[in-house]
Amino acid sequence: MINTNFKSVLELIRTFSSEQVCIDYLEQMRWGGIVESPFDPESKIYKCSNNRYRCKNTGKYFNVKTGTMFENTKISLQKWFLAIWLLTSGKKGISSVQLAKDIGVTQKTAWFLSHRIRECFGIENSHELEGDIECDETFIGGKNKNRHSRKKVKYSEGRNFPDKVPVMGMLQRGGKMNAFVIESTAKSNIQPLIRRYVNRENTRLISDEWSGYNGLNRAYYHVVVDHSKKEYVNAKDKTIHTNSIEGCWKILKNSIYGIYNSVSRKHLQRYVNEFLYRFNLRSTPDHTKFVYLLRKSKVRTKYKSLIL
Repeated sequence: MINTNFKSVLELIRTFSSEQVCIDYLEQMRWGGIVESPFDPESKIYKCSNNRYRCKNTGKYFNVKTGTMFENTKISLQKWFLAIWLLTSGKKGISSVQLAKDIGVTQKTAWFLSHRIRECFGIENSHELEGDIECDETFIGGKNKNRHSRKKVKYSEGRNFPDKVPVMGMLQRGGKMNAFVIESTAKSNIQPLIRRYVNRENTRLISDEWSGYNGLNRAYYHVVVDHSKKEYVNAKDKTIHTNSIEGCWKILKNSIYGIYNSVSRKHLQRYVNEFLYRFNLRSTPDHTKFVYLLRKSKVRTKYKSLIL
């Protein structure tokens, strides 16, 4: 098995020096020496030419890329591996324009490739949380003050803005974070996520005074910091605040506005997943983040689903 304890792009390129080395590595990682058909795990397998296999029971041909984000790709695995390294190890991400230059493909190809990788980042967005959990929402979109007078949006009362996309997050202090693009900040969108991912036992739920959190005290130990009264840390208990998750929103927005400039609602969840992957694995070495994603790469995204 290849030693993947590399610490730089140069070591990555030296490790995966040819396309066959990449294929052999994926095969060992996926099958451990015993090839299994993705169509019928019980079937006998015949080895064919060009790194292909045939499933006896179904008669279908496959290779190590079948059923993964690499399926039917015309891009070499060397370029894929380099792209994965750049996306997982970067502090704020990398634009499709820069990625295209770095791996030697067109911007369109780099855009599609990066979204296929981002789809796999969702593996770090389904954690069960407990302990001190900070809950908060943020809004992704341009600032009204920067718009032309003809394009300014009239905001209504409350927390829903017609030109922005709401994202709801839950952060376990000192631990993992989940975050999801939601339709609005209404109770019906916020509370089901909390009930799904936040353990009720041994948990203190911390939020601001927004009405979308009303009623959670029936199921959780719920404490509130009242931002409407300019209270950002509870005067009696300094541990009651949402400063940690608000800091996470700042990192997310710096990435989106600084690297990607703007993101549509359709694709925003993938960019949120990308941020969460790096944040939740912030103490993990870069080579481990790289290998972890390869092991969890059985997610295929088709180009048509991204543009329709």
